[in-house]
Amino acid sequence: MSDRSSLISEMNDRSREVFRRVVEGYLENGDPVGSRSLTRTMNEKVSAATIRNVMSDLEHLGLLNSPHVSAGRIPTQMGLRMFVDGLLEVGKVDQIDRARIEETVSADQHDLGSTLDRVGSVLSGITHGASLVLTPKHEAPIKHIEFVSLDPSRALVVLVFADGHVENRIFSPPLGQTASSMREAANFLNALAQGKTLSELRKTVEVEIKTRRQELDKLAAELIENGDAIWESEGDQNARLIVRGRSNLLGSGAEEDEMQRIRSLFDDLEQKRDIAEFLELAEDGDGVRIFIGSENKLFSLSGSSLVVSPYMNAERKIIGAVGVIGPTRLNYGRIVPIVDYTAQLVGKILSSKS
Repeated sequence: MSDRSSLISEMNDRSREVFRRVVEGYLENGDPVGSRSLTRTMNEKVSAATIRNVMSDLEHLGLLNSPHVSAGRIPTQMGLRMFVDGLLEVGKVDQIDRARIEETVSADQHDLGSTLDRVGSVLSGITHGASLVLTPKHEAPIKHIEFVSLDPSRALVVLVFADGHVENRIFSPPLGQTASSMREAANFLNALAQGKTLSELRKTVEVEIKTRRQELDKLAAELIENGDAIWESEGDQNARLIVRGRSNLLGSGAEEDEMQRIRSLFDDLEQKRDIAEFLELAEDGDGVRIFIGSENKLFSLSGSSLVVSPYMNAERKIIGAVGVIGPTRLNYGRIVPIVDYTAQLVGKILSSKS
């Protein structure tokens, strides 16, 4: 970050303006920006040859790239990152978008799941990208846990919370599970669960497995270690990750190899492999965070950008996140405040419910 900031500060006004206009032009229409077009928009009157020299210097620094020999320039991933960190001008959420978000968040607040599902839909519709909403875990203390085998490849976990809330979730257990090993796993968890939330139980289980591994049947230990399947299962109404607007990326006229990378991204998301990492991305810092291309492994395969912001409960604890995925040439100045505003509203709703 400091290296990028110093690079911007070391640029003269002309280099900084050329760089900014190339990036803004690319973000607006996706096309390389040429020197002749810049001569018509620069604040100072300079020749196309002078601008080409500046662009060549910026390319040497790794900030710009020329997709074809005779074409203009586009920003590299490093260039986009430097622009976002040092030159991005973030606008305000316009009144129409603000009204749509507020209407969505405020409607039918009794059903949080439906509210967050609608939040995902409105984010996707407003930004024309794909939206991600990570919903909160139920954090009441656990009263009882029970596993029920449905068939060799599926099992049901019943979670009963002290506040009366009950969740039934289907998951795929490790191979070789028996009714006996599931009972043993349930007994082990119930002995530890009293008065603990799921998050607290998870930490306790990790410690207990290390100290009591020899006491556990091997298959029961595998079941407990794969506990992610219990509270982050897929394919049911309690799934924690809501993805909306996939068609916005798949139907954008991308080339076939890019389409395949995008499909791979959504396959991963739908299998819920990276939910924990998604929340960690948001928890690493306050406010909106921007990840471009390969900066994080969650989205590097798609060549996409992620704009994500956490939301908090009444105790100012981060419990979920909202985000938007799009091509690297996102309109960051517009989307950043939209994601930020949405996360703040969701947090206010949760705090008021508390």
